[in-house]
Amino acid sequence: MRKGNDYILKLRPWSLSTFAAALLAVVFATAMQEVFATFGLQLYFATFVPAILIAGLLGGAPAGAFATVITVPIVWWMFIPPCFEFAWPTAADYDSISSFLLSSALLVCFSQLYREALAILRK
Repeated sequence: MRKGNDYILKLRPWSLSTFAAALLAVVFATAMQEVFATFGLQLYFATFVPAILIAGLLGGAPAGAFATVITVPIVWWMFIPPCFEFAWPTAADYDSISSFLLSSALLVCFSQLYREALAILRK
């Protein structure tokens, strides 16, 4: 097997470095979302989907779930109008949040399956 994807299995699930990598991915996605928001784009969860995937691939299901859980309040507070307050979400906001949670759950499951397949192939 090639050595090109061995870095994916270096971080162990439930370790502090795994959660730190997930937090770093979410912080980077937040910064990119802020850049897009300054240009007037209303992409609430778009930059966070790759962050969830990266966190799930690097740290497995715990890191992906952690990144998902911290993303929802960040987006709700920072980017969904009115900004910088927790206002009651509208029906469209509920749709956005539920679509994000569903897609994130699928990403976390598939990234965990990919990690397990790599571990089997590595043996």
